[in-house]
Amino acid sequence: MNDTVSFGYEDVAPEEKTRRVGGVFSSVASRYDIMNDAMSGGMHRLWKDRFVRRVKPREGEQVLDMAGGTGDIAFRLAKSGASVTVADINPQMLEVGMERAQKRGIDGLVWTEANAETLAFPDRFFDAYTIAFGIRNVTDIPKALREAHRVLRRGGRFFCLEFSTTLWPGFADIYDRYSHKVVPKVGQLLAQDGESYRYLIESIRRFPDMPTFERMIGEAGFVRTNVEPMLGGLVAIHSGWKI
Repeated sequence: MNDTVSFGYEDVAPEEKTRRVGGVFSSVASRYDIMNDAMSGGMHRLWKDRFVRRVKPREGEQVLDMAGGTGDIAFRLAKSGASVTVADINPQMLEVGMERAQKRGIDGLVWTEANAETLAFPDRFFDAYTIAFGIRNVTDIPKALREAHRVLRRGGRFFCLEFSTTLWPGFADIYDRYSHKVVPKVGQLLAQDGESYRYLIESIRRFPDMPTFERMIGEAGFVRTNVEPMLGGLVAIHSGWKI
């Protein structure tokens, strides 16, 4: 592992990134929906619906939703009758998710504090592994991908929803200006926390492009890797299978 990793546009020690990312999400946990609406113009709801349709959860399956603390993906997955474990490194995010589940009358989800790089689950335990808008905040992404591969059964599937870089020329410029100039101001206005929002935008810019990340998924042991770009790649669904 390199001596430094990216935290937004900064290069920091790995343990420093883990600590600072934790601080970001502790700060924004109670305003998670506002954050996602600000960063996506509200479209994250449609992307998440599409993502779960691609996962195709089935009744009786064991699904791990990593970095899913507030329950957005888990609530959608649970409608299928699958047994969903929600894991997140941040206890404040998990608290928000459990409160939301209680208010919605959603029972049966398992909530657990966990680091994507060092999962405590046994080998070949889950049928599917999902992670939405969380992989770019992981300190050691290849290690997390290897852990995802380890905990999946043979035939298990990996699905990741993540921001990327749109390839549409005109739209790329518009979104770049919007994200860098508008989103931090919205974060300051609505959440009194412009800096956390600035980090989240910068983390998107530093995340590997779609072909590079697809290759990383393959290097972790997955086969039949695929990437499905939306809005020209502004956001993408990555997937792979374990054999």
